[in-house]
Amino acid sequence: MEDTPEEQCTCPFDLAGGKICRHTLPHFVSAGRLGRWQCAGSRNYFPAAGSISAIVVLLASLAMSEPKPSDTPPNKPESTKVEDKVKGDNTDKKKPENDEARDKPKLSETKHSIVLNGVKIDYTATAGTLQLKNAEGKPTADIFFIAYTKDGVSDLARRPVTFSFNGGPGSSSVWMHMGLLGPKRVKLQDDGGALPPPYELVENKYSLLDETDLVFIDPVGAGFSRATKPEEAKKFYGVKEDVKSVAEFIRLYVTKNTRWASPKFLIGESYGTTRAAALSGELMDRHHMNLNGIMLVSTVLNFQTIWGGEGNDLPHVLYLPSFTAAAWHHQKLPADLQVKSLPEVLKLAEVFAAGDYNHALMRGAALEKQARDAILKQMARFTGLSVNYLDRANLRPSLSRFGVELLRDRDLQVGRYDSRYTSFVRDRLTETTEADPSADAVFSVFASTFNHYLRTELKFDEDKPYDILGNVVPWNWDSDNKSLNVAETLAQSMTRNPFLKVHISCGYSDLATPYFAARYTFEHMNLPAALRKNLVMDDYAAGHMMYLNLPDLKKQKADLAKFVRGASGK
Repeated sequence: MEDTPEEQCTCPFDLAGGKICRHTLPHFVSAGRLGRWQCAGSRNYFPAAGSISAIVVLLASLAMSEPKPSDTPPNKPESTKVEDKVKGDNTDKKKPENDEARDKPKLSETKHSIVLNGVKIDYTATAGTLQLKNAEGKPTADIFFIAYTKDGVSDLARRPVTFSFNGGPGSSSVWMHMGLLGPKRVKLQDDGGALPPPYELVENKYSLLDETDLVFIDPVGAGFSRATKPEEAKKFYGVKEDVKSVAEFIRLYVTKNTRWASPKFLIGESYGTTRAAALSGELMDRHHMNLNGIMLVSTVLNFQTIWGGEGNDLPHVLYLPSFTAAAWHHQKLPADLQVKSLPEVLKLAEVFAAGDYNHALMRGAALEKQARDAILKQMARFTGLSVNYLDRANLRPSLSRFGVELLRDRDLQVGRYDSRYTSFVRDRLTETTEADPSADAVFSVFASTFNHYLRTELKFDEDKPYDILGNVVPWNWDSDNKSLNVAETLAQSMTRNPFLKVHISCGYSDLATPYFAARYTFEHMNLPAALRKNLVMDDYAAGHMMYLNLPDLKKQKADLAKFVRGASGK
């Protein structure tokens, strides 16, 4: 029997074969054995299933551990707090309520060093806030950020700066910060598997700090970033609103830190890729700031590719190869496919998905029985599900149902962020997933280690909670009753600035933003042929946060480093 929500949310996410919600999964919590998700921003329930950002995210993202190199110097911070910046702000004393005190930024600077590729790098870490103001000069929001800048750089015009953010909407920047890019990363098993608490950080010898300075941004509603007046926070909760505020932060940071001459990059993950594409246009139009490069991790630019709304069969086609990746990992494919490498199997799945399967879905009820039976057999080969189940699903299994049906014989459900992860289900008859094992495995790891790191090594004292996943509902999608598509904005930016290069990182095991959907998007951007060379796409075995997997982390560091060097003219 089909689940029916008490009240339909208004987001472009396929959360159960046609039920839509514009919140990404980090905003949903399990509704127990009902096999549904509960929207954290409302009292509504609806079945979980396949979309992006973030269980968004968000967001998602992580890293693996390795023994700390013996030749790496200890990363002990030498606190150099600037007296006129933080000292008075971190006490429990009541602050004076005047404009001068309000305008005073809250910053903490500490000195560190790290060895990357055998070279010692001394750097400054700055944790704090920048204040946004309106046209009248009145404060509107405080944006929290953490920046890592290499010391001893004589010519900043030769040193790139990269602005990083995650997705959600509502996700903080902690995932790529502590999983991929920053000088410290969370310690996990080498394949990204969870470890028992207490958790710890390790030196990230795959940090991108040797190639570029790094600035991690928390948009309003995430981390410590807040609207000056809480009742006006909704003014920042929307596609255009969010982009304008993040663009203004970037302008302020570049101005205050004399980085206008530096090569400039963006890197976003999940909904952060949506933000990055939109920012390329906002920075160009509003601030006349051209970018050297954009790095997209687990991409969603055209939401029609991941939302299986009524009458839209495209996501079913684009998800099928990701189902194949999950079935291959869990040894659920036929023997002749199972012995092949994952890339080999996926090439076969892509041909079937874009060809016979796509044609069958287009035929709808007109599909002849003999042709339908042949399609069902092929689907069973590539998904690991039974012909009978696929027939009852009308050739269109939803993500949440696939997630629990694939390993039903083992009483397991697979992860949405990363289908390599599994956890037990409590209701063995459940029709949809009860939780996201890939989120449960790492959320606490990131939250615990980041909160400790921020206050001990970065010396930033703050009693209020750091929201790794903020509640930013309702979100204004500004899509005029159409699915959001910012691919056109990115295409325009690349056309107007032909030097702009784009790197796309895709995870085969990602069931939030499937890799085949990203390929489809970039193959339909209507870019001039001469500019398509500015697109670089790399694939990884793991999921939404591919850097969970140590081999993928090593590869991704090499891929991104090469991209930054090339796009910045190094």
